[in-house]
Amino acid sequence: MRYRVTHETLYTYADPVQLSHNLAHLRPLAGERQTVESFSLDVDPEPAVLSERVDCWGNSSHFLLIQESHRQLRVVAKSEVEVHPVRLPDPETTRTWESVAASMRSRPSGEYAMASQFRHPSPFVPLLPAAREYAQASFVAGRPLGDAAFDLMHRVHREFRYDPEATSVATPLAEIFRRRHGVCQDFAHAMIACLRSMGLAARYVSGYLETRPPPGKARLVGADASHAWLQFWCPDHGWIDLDPTNDTAPSERHVTVAVGRDFGDVTPLKGLLLGGSGQNVHVSVDVEPLS
Repeated sequence: MRYRVTHETLYTYADPVQLSHNLAHLRPLAGERQTVESFSLDVDPEPAVLSERVDCWGNSSHFLLIQESHRQLRVVAKSEVEVHPVRLPDPETTRTWESVAASMRSRPSGEYAMASQFRHPSPFVPLLPAAREYAQASFVAGRPLGDAAFDLMHRVHREFRYDPEATSVATPLAEIFRRRHGVCQDFAHAMIACLRSMGLAARYVSGYLETRPPPGKARLVGADASHAWLQFWCPDHGWIDLDPTNDTAPSERHVTVAVGRDFGDVTPLKGLLLGGSGQNVHVSVDVEPLS
């Protein structure tokens, strides 16, 4: 599938902002799973500095420095991306989860070492007893890693309720496990915590999901949204995507933007301001199929 993605963020302020430093993760991730055919970033007011770098995980990030006084900031990212089909391994044929966890503990090298950095706690994903207790029902002795991970995804989808009013970015993960309500970000964090609690590597994925209108209804431009899911690392197969919000292994409908330890590493747009009280933000995302 090919998509044209438009992600627009508009900040408005009651008082003028005198200076702002911003970091954006908006360019889709190029790799085996997808090809980025074009990308543009339009910023108003025009930044005094606009630079791009690639971080240690391969994500592209943009730094924006705006030095003129402004009451609104508009950032529009436009991408054309081709997403390729995903070939998944048979979960039953993957190695047992205990053997993978043991290999990661014993001074890993090579691919194990690269993946192992994602098995430790991170700011949004602490290691919680509640996460390990929840995970143990799926990770029984001798079970193949892939089979256990898919079972965990099915359980999170079935037992956690999607509720956009229940949480915010600041809601602690412990509360997510206690209430079992939340949004895609919460479900991804919860499942990552479960996997890491068993000694396994899991990382957060930010991106977009093509939404489809009901039969007979027109597609609404700008009605899509940013999405989040996760990847777990499986020897011989690499990183495998799972989307607990939709109970699926992402394929051509999921556009990947960035990967990290948790949401904090891949926030679409964040910054520091001098001035600018009374901030409001409006985000519009459009994922338009081109084929």
